[in-house]
Amino acid sequence: MSSTADATPPPAAPPAAPDSAVAGASKKNAAKDDKKAAKLAKFAEKAAAKAANAVTTIVGGEKKAKGEKPKKVEEPEFVNATPAGEKKDLSEPMSTGYNPIAVESAWYDWWQEQGYFRPSLTPEGDILPAGSFVIVLPPPNVTGSLHIGHGLTIAIEDTLVRWYRMKGYSTLFIPGFDHAGIATQAVVEKRLAKTTGETRHDLGREKFVEKVFEWKNDYQTRITSQLRRLGGSCDWDRAAFPWTIHSLKVQARYRAVTENFCRLFEDGVLYRANRLVNWCTKLQTTLSNLEVDKKDLPGRTLMNVPGYPDNERVEFGVLTSFAYLLEGSEERVVVATTRPETMLGDTAIAVHPDDTRYKHLHGKFARHPFVPERKIPIVADSMVDMEFGTGAVKITPAHDPNDYEVAVRHNLEFINILNDDGTLNENVGEKFKGMKRFHARRKVVEALTELGLYVEAKNNPMTIPICSRSGDVVEPVMKPQWWINCKPLADEAVKRTQAGEVLIRPQQCEDEFYRWMADFRDWCISRQLWWGHRCPAYLVKIDGETPDGSDVKSWVVGRTLEEARSRAAEKAQGRPFTLSKTRTFWTHVAICQLSCLHIPMQTADMEKFFPTSMLETGWDILPFWVARMVMLGIKLTGKVPFKEVFCHAMVRDAHGRKMSKSLGNVIDPVDVIQGTTLEKLHEQLLSGNLDAKEIDMAKKGQKSDYPNGIPQCGTDALRFALCAYSGGGRDINLDVLRVEGYRKFCNKLWNATKFAMLKLDDSFVPNPSSLPTRQETLVEKWILHKLNFAVQEINSQLSARNFMAATSAAYNFWLYELCDVYIEAMKPMTEDGASAETRKSAQNTLYTCLDAGLKLLHPFMPFVTEELWQRLPRRPNDNTSSIMVSSFPEVDEKLSFPDEDSLFNTIFNGIKSARSVAAQYNIQNNLQIFFLTGNNAALRAAFESQIATVVALTKGCKSAKVVSEVSAIPRGCASAVLSSNLTVYVDVANSVDLGAEIARHEKRLKATRESEDKLLKTIAKPDYEASVPPQVQAANKDKLATIQTEIATLEASITSFKDMRSSQ
Repeated sequence: MSSTADATPPPAAPPAAPDSAVAGASKKNAAKDDKKAAKLAKFAEKAAAKAANAVTTIVGGEKKAKGEKPKKVEEPEFVNATPAGEKKDLSEPMSTGYNPIAVESAWYDWWQEQGYFRPSLTPEGDILPAGSFVIVLPPPNVTGSLHIGHGLTIAIEDTLVRWYRMKGYSTLFIPGFDHAGIATQAVVEKRLAKTTGETRHDLGREKFVEKVFEWKNDYQTRITSQLRRLGGSCDWDRAAFPWTIHSLKVQARYRAVTENFCRLFEDGVLYRANRLVNWCTKLQTTLSNLEVDKKDLPGRTLMNVPGYPDNERVEFGVLTSFAYLLEGSEERVVVATTRPETMLGDTAIAVHPDDTRYKHLHGKFARHPFVPERKIPIVADSMVDMEFGTGAVKITPAHDPNDYEVAVRHNLEFINILNDDGTLNENVGEKFKGMKRFHARRKVVEALTELGLYVEAKNNPMTIPICSRSGDVVEPVMKPQWWINCKPLADEAVKRTQAGEVLIRPQQCEDEFYRWMADFRDWCISRQLWWGHRCPAYLVKIDGETPDGSDVKSWVVGRTLEEARSRAAEKAQGRPFTLSKTRTFWTHVAICQLSCLHIPMQTADMEKFFPTSMLETGWDILPFWVARMVMLGIKLTGKVPFKEVFCHAMVRDAHGRKMSKSLGNVIDPVDVIQGTTLEKLHEQLLSGNLDAKEIDMAKKGQKSDYPNGIPQCGTDALRFALCAYSGGGRDINLDVLRVEGYRKFCNKLWNATKFAMLKLDDSFVPNPSSLPTRQETLVEKWILHKLNFAVQEINSQLSARNFMAATSAAYNFWLYELCDVYIEAMKPMTEDGASAETRKSAQNTLYTCLDAGLKLLHPFMPFVTEELWQRLPRRPNDNTSSIMVSSFPEVDEKLSFPDEDSLFNTIFNGIKSARSVAAQYNIQNNLQIFFLTGNNAALRAAFESQIATVVALTKGCKSAKVVSEVSAIPRGCASAVLSSNLTVYVDVANSVDLGAEIARHEKRLKATRESEDKLLKTIAKPDYEASVPPQVQAANKDKLATIQTEIATLEASITSFKDMRSSQ
């Protein structure tokens, strides 16, 4: 857009009202007119002062040096003066440029105060006729503040919520916070150790939980602030957190969580069993697979492990071989392991039943070198790979998943060798009892060597499990825990999904969902924590009996202690008993879709808003939490908990690396919104739990990626960029500079609207309807057609959840069609010489495009669109108070002008060709253009009607002329052939080296003739008409005509240039 968009409007005098109008006006209207007149007078005074100052500068100032740019006047730092909840005052003129901090101020509080975030219902309290759109924000962990990945979640989810709200749906966006049991306890423990040197055991359970609540309250406040800054239109009256600490009153969501646990137990889905779990010795709790990272090792690797001194590193990636002696013989069987310490828990040696080397050993026993009383049976099992190693495998069923399955098949003993803290227990014998596991690793190898049983150690590439919360090496351990029987739940979930009750997008995610569900194993829900929901389960101790904690028959559950006592009394049958409530907590995020609506309690929210419309989340948790949500939702309510699952991409840094605090690439979205310095980024590292080495590494990463800090981009630019990245791929490599590019797009919107406000003067009143009057010019019909297409495309792509395509459609309409073409083309239609009808029509078309264009952008860019839309006048009888509750544009056939679109595209292509030719010859001023249309009268008439548009859209254009004969083209013109009916000429006579130009044209002529020959040979083939489709034949015919026109044009140009050279 040209610089006129930033021009200062001329001073305007307040219009005089007719006497009759003044006499009949109400006091209210008179006061309004007085206020308006005063504002106009004030504005005129400012403009006059500015103009006087400009004159003074020109007359009295010193002459500027050539090329010297005027200094940019810095606007004072913005201070929000709008009281919270009140509407922003927009009576002052628009600022010179777009300032995101100023634009985004005050609107969110006003939206919330107006109740726009609450679901709109009918007067009877029912869902609106259009339907409902309900989404639960995947609750962010209160472990820390939000990062840019959460920003993507909010951008996508709130875009959809705002879109559906504008389409007339009852929308509900439910915010919440996850207590994140393990993660939050881990970060608070780490913070305690870093700041005071204390452990949770030093504080005791009650004091420690109070510390965690202090952390939770701090970060919940931070997260809430971030969600608001990101524009999330959440219903904060329904914000969900599971419970409070200082009240004994059980709240609705806590009751819902308890109710769901009890129902699962009562239905036989929840059971108790002693099975292998992921165990973190640092946190002393079980972990889900989601909380276990995989670390690949190339071979022998020395690593620091939590709980061991910093100067002590543990060896991994080594395969150690040793021998077992057979009972009653000196024969040896060699086995190998990457965890030598686990041999203390061995209960068998497995060989393949067909392996002839070991057939004579089937059913025999080996001697354990350190636990003499333990016999090691040799069992035949087909899981053994005869070709790997020696073909004999040690079996440690209590500490290895594969060995566990072998032990179940052969009824082997399960011997746990680990205490909860990672030390070895009494089952290993006195020699190793009490040792730390990795100290025992070294000592076992030394002891085997002393006995002559050690064979060798060699490099072994491998993967080790790491606790994502503590960094500890995870141990498979046998533990009696609470488990959910997932097979029947998974089968039902697959059945419902295949029946179309839930749609999973993109398609590849649905395929992954089915693959995962086909082998869904039972799920351990127990956690050994101090922070979270304690299972409402009680061990019943009947006098005279020893209860088996791993047997579900020894347990009862109860919604209250009274209910648990009643059930225990039935079990005891009159015998004395005591109840011991489990200290095990359970992970219940899989029912967050239920508990946030207090389900399974029968509530009005459940009736109206369940099932929810969508679960939007990252694809990486699809097989974990999403699958579990579907299974438990169906089991507990009979319904799928959401009708659609949309999986977005993972956000990585610009280099494609995963976000990591130690890399320094974890970015707070607020830092992108308001900008920050490198120094402040460094300061944020100090407030976390990173150690000194990690802080140094992170600082280097930040300095490399953000040497000048992060530029201020604003919420709207960030949201738009994140949506623009979301095209269905699995990863987003986010470059902050691209976000800054969309800030410039916001500036374009600002300047375009500012310019439009000059064209829509105070006397302008929009037509009552956006429908065309049929008085529109060609370019007006073109832009209305483009608007209609953008409306269709954005609605279609948002329905398909293709946010990249939707943002592209909005961006292209605003930048390349409205700003670059129509706003420039309409300038002649609003100048003094234009008729009143032409001016009025151009204004209404501009208004329709601005009004609808801002609405199209609003779901992505809520703040700048509200600010600009509020500055536009309203149509008669339109009392809509905010853009966010206005109607989203819909396709209207009356705004469709396909013929005019095609015709203007031809004209615009001619303009672009003229620009291109001028750029080739570096002609920037006094540009003279000629359009040769031949015998096509309709095309000639169209171009002649758009001469003013051609001049307006071609920078430096002096004149444009339409001709029908080549003879009317002056000598010395360069050309571009668009079709057999249209050739564009630009006068370059004074800008060329004639010899070079002749040579260049002759080269082009040769290439064009070769293209003609090639096409003629194709057409001349004997079977051409029979084998080539008619539409291709027609295209080739047009192509040949264009080529032949280009040949004629080039020949004429060469002749013209030669004549000019000869006349010199």
